[in-house]
Amino acid sequence: MCDTMVAMGNSTLDGSVIFAKNSDRQPNEPLLTIRVPRKKHGPGRKLKSTYIEIDQAEETYEALLLKPSWMWGAEMGANEYGLNIGNEAVFTREKQGPASLLGMDLLRLALERCQTAREALDLITSLLEQYGQGGNCGYEKPFYYHNSFLIADPQSAWVLETAGRYWAAKQVKDIYVISNRLSIGSDYDLAHPELVKNAVDRGWCKSETEFNFARCYSRKLHTFFSGSYNRRSLVQCVLEEEKGRITLDTAKAIMRTHDTKTEGKQFQKASLKSVCMHAGFLIGDHTTGSYAARLKADSCTYLLTGGSTPCLALYKPYWMMGADPVAFRPGEEKQALSFWLKRERLHRAVLENRLPALDTYLIERDRIETELERRLVGVVQSLERTSHQPAADPGSDQQFSGSTASPADTVPEAAPSPAALEKQQQELMAYALEAEEELLDQTLARIAEAGLPGRIKGSPVFRRYWKKQNQNLAQTGPDSIFKEELQQ
Repeated sequence: MCDTMVAMGNSTLDGSVIFAKNSDRQPNEPLLTIRVPRKKHGPGRKLKSTYIEIDQAEETYEALLLKPSWMWGAEMGANEYGLNIGNEAVFTREKQGPASLLGMDLLRLALERCQTAREALDLITSLLEQYGQGGNCGYEKPFYYHNSFLIADPQSAWVLETAGRYWAAKQVKDIYVISNRLSIGSDYDLAHPELVKNAVDRGWCKSETEFNFARCYSRKLHTFFSGSYNRRSLVQCVLEEEKGRITLDTAKAIMRTHDTKTEGKQFQKASLKSVCMHAGFLIGDHTTGSYAARLKADSCTYLLTGGSTPCLALYKPYWMMGADPVAFRPGEEKQALSFWLKRERLHRAVLENRLPALDTYLIERDRIETELERRLVGVVQSLERTSHQPAADPGSDQQFSGSTASPADTVPEAAPSPAALEKQQQELMAYALEAEEELLDQTLARIAEAGLPGRIKGSPVFRRYWKKQNQNLAQTGPDSIFKEELQQ
């Protein structure tokens, strides 16, 4: 279960495109932050995706991937051209095919091979036709579904929804939200050539004039129990209310939102209806990672949690440039896993009520985020002053990114040199990571010193669910300290 949103420049405060997603998956499934480099592969090469081998492109682009630890593909991410994609599980009447490309594989392939949202849409649909989609997407238990995608670049955005090899697509004009349900009706802009005929032939609608993609192709029971109607409505409502004022802060607040019946009880009660999803029932997932992006033609700024549970996590600014201290490289998956697990230790301690004062942690986290936002304005001012200069080649080390400040905040000073601008960005990323690490270390030390017995609150089902999850993670996790704490 997931939620992805986009707001085009006509709906944001400063004319940028705002994009964000929460990845909701099984709670013990680590979501790694991996940055893959641009690479030449040569002709005739093959690529092993999660389940199948396909033809490799002769060159792939640099990409930031937020990916489940066990699969090749990614839940969400961006590339050097500012292309951003998030995918969602959707439940359709089309039968599941054999193991082929997962939706997450399709997402990564598009990021590595495309420069614009329309190119990504065309690639994904061509791969669907060539290879199909299918295979287990679950971590500790089987889970099968089809996929929808929200695809955005600094100038445009598309929503693409699929059912097996069939699909419909719609260009985003202002704001759009996808959750775990088909949302396109009869107002699509592009579609599979046999989309309507297939529905009529199978008796899902009486005639072409009555065709509605979501109504014809949705598996209604699965869709209902996904909680997606509530989540999509909530996000859509906020974006409508904030239209013209939407910023990264808006996106961040949305990603931390809980259902009104869950707010304040999110560590005692599961909720499929919360954007910041908390597991704890027979069905449902947990938000294992979150990110938001501000996209402009000459600069893209990202906010990453690097861990689960956005209402606990600290969002850190990120730019895809040079050496960075936040994302890990291919071959560093073990370090990326430890990074995620360290943040997960805090979440599990809060669940077990072993943190003496959660409010103390949250106050300090908010203080750090306020300071990061203040410093981010300075970086944006520098970026805005360089916006009149020719854009650097995205494949070079001279690509720079933007922030949340509005044009009114810019100061008419001389543009900084590329080296000075890169130094500003590197220093802010380093400060954010150091501040987070210090806060985590202090908080985890307080938990250890307090020595409180772990006691999960909530219903018997909720308590039993998380006790089992914690035991499973302790048995399989490579972090020995984490293992010891969970077994207390």
